[in-house]
Amino acid sequence: MVRWIITFLVIAIIAAIFGFGNIAGAATGIAKIIFYIFIVLLVLSLLKRLFSR
Repeated sequence: MVRWIITFLVIAIIAAIFGFGNIAGAATGIAKIIFYIFIVLLVLSLLKRLFSR
């Protein structure tokens, strides 16, 4: 998932450099959504590991 986040952020930066504002905004939005999903899954995984002992 982190690789996807980095990929979409790179796409957003390249699109912003070339003046494609809509594409840059969409790629940034997608990266944010994937980042939040990653954080939630990370917390759930840590909680599961903590309480399974």
